Amino acid sequence: MPQFFIDRPIFAWVVALFILLAGALAIPQLPVAQYPNVAPPKVEIYAVYPGASAQTLDESVVSLIEQELNGADHLLYFESQSSLGSATITATFQPGTNPEMAQVDVQNRLKAVEPRLPQAVTQQGLQVEKVSAGFLLLVTLTSSDGKLDDVALSDYLARNVMNELKRLDGVGKAQLYGAERAMRVWIDPQKLIGFNLTPADVNAAISAQNAQVSAGSIGDLPGTKTQEITAAILVKGQLSTPAEFADIVLKANPDGSTVRIGDVARVEIGSQEYQFSTRLNGKPSTAVSVQLAPGANALNTANLVRAKMDELSRYFPANVEYKIPYDTSPFVKVSITKVVYTLLEAMALVFAVMFLFLQNVRYTLIPTLVVPIALMGTFATMLLLGFSINVLTMFGMVLAIGILVDDAIVVVENVERIMVTEGLSPKEATRKAMGQITGAIVGITLVLVAVFLPMAFMPGSVGVIYQQFSLSMATSILFSAFLALTLTPALCATLLKPIAKDDHHAKGGFFGGFNRRFERFTDRYEGWVAYALKRSGRYLVIYLVLLIGLGLMFSRLPSSFLPVEDQGYTITDIQLPPGASKNRTVQVAEQIEAHNAEEPGVGDTTMIMGFSFSGSGQNAALAFTTLKDWSQRSSEDSAAAIADRANIAFTELKDAIAYAILPPPVDGLGTSSGFEFRLQDRGGVGHAALMAARSELLAAAEKSPILANVRESALAEAPQVQLQVDRKQANALGVSFADVGNVLSSAIGSAYINDFPNQGRMQRVVVQAEGDQRSQVADLMKINVRNNAGKMVPLSAFVEAKWTQGPSQLTRYNGYPAIAISGEAAPGHSTGEAMEEIQRLVSQLPAGLGQEWTGLSLQERLSGAQAPLLLGLSLLIVFLCLAALYESWSIPTSVLLVVPLGVLGAVLAVTLRGMPNDVFFKVGLITIIGLSAKNAILIIEFAKDLYDQGEDLLDATVKAARLRLRPIIMTSLAFILGVVPLAIATGASSASQQAIGTGVIGGMITATLAVLFVPVFFVVVIKRVRKRP
Repeated sequence: MPQFFIDRPIFAWVVALFILLAGALAIPQLPVAQYPNVAPPKVEIYAVYPGASAQTLDESVVSLIEQELNGADHLLYFESQSSLGSATITATFQPGTNPEMAQVDVQNRLKAVEPRLPQAVTQQGLQVEKVSAGFLLLVTLTSSDGKLDDVALSDYLARNVMNELKRLDGVGKAQLYGAERAMRVWIDPQKLIGFNLTPADVNAAISAQNAQVSAGSIGDLPGTKTQEITAAILVKGQLSTPAEFADIVLKANPDGSTVRIGDVARVEIGSQEYQFSTRLNGKPSTAVSVQLAPGANALNTANLVRAKMDELSRYFPANVEYKIPYDTSPFVKVSITKVVYTLLEAMALVFAVMFLFLQNVRYTLIPTLVVPIALMGTFATMLLLGFSINVLTMFGMVLAIGILVDDAIVVVENVERIMVTEGLSPKEATRKAMGQITGAIVGITLVLVAVFLPMAFMPGSVGVIYQQFSLSMATSILFSAFLALTLTPALCATLLKPIAKDDHHAKGGFFGGFNRRFERFTDRYEGWVAYALKRSGRYLVIYLVLLIGLGLMFSRLPSSFLPVEDQGYTITDIQLPPGASKNRTVQVAEQIEAHNAEEPGVGDTTMIMGFSFSGSGQNAALAFTTLKDWSQRSSEDSAAAIADRANIAFTELKDAIAYAILPPPVDGLGTSSGFEFRLQDRGGVGHAALMAARSELLAAAEKSPILANVRESALAEAPQVQLQVDRKQANALGVSFADVGNVLSSAIGSAYINDFPNQGRMQRVVVQAEGDQRSQVADLMKINVRNNAGKMVPLSAFVEAKWTQGPSQLTRYNGYPAIAISGEAAPGHSTGEAMEEIQRLVSQLPAGLGQEWTGLSLQERLSGAQAPLLLGLSLLIVFLCLAALYESWSIPTSVLLVVPLGVLGAVLAVTLRGMPNDVFFKVGLITIIGLSAKNAILIIEFAKDLYDQGEDLLDATVKAARLRLRPIIMTSLAFILGVVPLAIATGASSASQQAIGTGVIGGMITATLAVLFVPVFFVVVIKRVRKRP
């Protein structure tokens, strides 16, 4: 193949240009994301049961749905949370499951269970949506002059913005934190008693009077022959204004007087529900959160939302402004831009190294031309395989740059050497050179590609991460090898100038000095090699000592999953004591907003009241604190520093517990960094025992030096009023139990009767008692029920009320009652150690309690177990490829003996910088395996050739080592400098870059120093093999 292209350089150029073109066309079409779609797909079921307690929901709704969910295809785990009035069930499927099919499966299973659910639940409708866990962004609307209150703003959002956002490509779910308008009928129970009426009568009257009538038309067919006109008949059945509702007749008396709704209730257009509200920087506002659809492009979706909001803002009412205070997409953009810069820096550094060694612009140009072509080829392949441009694929490319120039350097270096020593013309020299090294190039490529192959077949979310790397690196390496056999020889034959024999190294100036020094270094190296070969035993002992050291250090490395990034925002979870009202939550929110206002690095604070990651209720809130751009913040104002300062300040909050946490490194796996697990009641020990075990576990975790911030992510027990109905007494008084239930759910809960048309949109009619008539237990007792004789009986006649403590929220995990607990590792410890510690503490709890990891922690468990297997597989595959290539078992053995020396450097570098053994480190390790093997192949391939030609084993080895030293040092330096920008990165996504750069640099440095050991291994192994007859 090389011969063909040496004779046809234009052909070679055309092939290269085609590859460039394919890449250039692919780039604009590639989606851009921070991480690939790592998170397993989730389907969320949301059920509403107005006024029902957590217990009621858990038993009558959740348990039925969960039974039906078991056995759904590819289900990984499911979890449910029931709180006052609503329940959420989230089913998580295995990574790679089609989210649409998962959603259809869940919906079909719901159909089977719907008839068994309470009627109030099915009337509200069950929502089923496929979501990714984190928010992409929040859009807020504020009224700058305060004319529109939050109900008006919410209604405007619901009518004019929500539907527009839901239609955008990539939006999975848009949730309104607020509610649209509704017709509220606020009844006064005392007035009802005066007229001998009950709330049930009000409900019945509204549903009778507010009804659609379809009356047909006059003169409809078949008619008489004389009929000349037809006309539709209109009856105003549905009422649309508060005055019309107030006018509904409840009861007509014989004397002609009537009781209307207006006499016993206040009717107004209010809000459909009052549980959520939003504040932006301390001002009331209303917000909608946007979640990505699984597999959608974050940057693209965020841009579409911004464009749509700009378009809609032209039609906003006067003085209404929108803002996007919280948006995760800039981080993606900044990260990718940074990696692109790193890529360019790496190219420049590699160019500098090559120029230093080759000392001639023409020689340096050839390898430099190869890099962009190989990268473009990779982009084209990524598009075909459906990958995205993300931090991982880009890292793969940065790592690949050092490897890409390798093949070209080897070719150029060899051509140059032959021209100097043998005085051939460039074309002939290229022919001869290609004959010598085609084998080595194919060998190196096979090894490097083989190293990355096992990564591509890993299961789970971690597998997705590894696939990104393995794909981008393996394809770029294949392209580079292809170009080294086609374009590079063609360029060498055409671009290089002929050199007279032996006139090359007599350069003066800087390069001359460099060459003389390098020559001296090569001589010294040759001496070392000869010396080492005579004392191979001693070197093998040193090698063993290093191996033992490596083993010890490797086992001491703390493990972790992915580094936590400064993503430009923090999340604060706020919880007040159980039973605290919204007024108290607002006071706490004001204190937190005041603290944030003093932080120089903070941009906006968005508060969502009534909702938090722990659950919803009046005593919960969630704050999104968006920080200023990375370029405007110093290192004291990193996200972690701001969160730490906030946590110190929040310890002084009198009335609440608030935690500022950093978002998880991968969107969609959990809601915060750290670990998450569920403490389960596996043996049916009951709610009280589960709570006791939780308290015991949290107390033990507080004392542990390895754990920090361990907290229950659920709302605490809350005060409850238990009404005990004496059924015998009620029967004696002629009151039916069903009537008691109806009256209570209308007056205290709220009854959704039916809908009314309001400005072209159907909205709800809701009946509930006035706020001041349901604020004390005594108010409940005054409510009356009509008995079978038509007389009014107060509840106090047959009901007793008693205060108790009870769960305000119930969680189940995989069908077992559970408690969600999350936490972080203490500074200086990794999540891996923290997880071991948790398991130790759980094992000390009473029998019948179990624990299951979830979210990111579950994936970390899976990845930790697979890593050793991965490394082993990579080594094995390299061994087998080499054995096949060189038709010998001995050569691959001597090559693989070098690998641990490379790994040693990686472990050393990471330990010195105090970094954990995470996914990026493992990718780095695998790269190191390939590269250290590559250096060894270069020497061993030559030594074997010379040895086969009949030279003495030791002489052949020393000669090969001398010849190959220059290209080895050159390619290694090129690679190390190519990765330096990663290791010293700052700003956005610097943690991942440092994690990957550090290990690789350390490993490469020792792998290059290991050039001393390669000849020793080769000689020892060959001697062993040759001894046998």
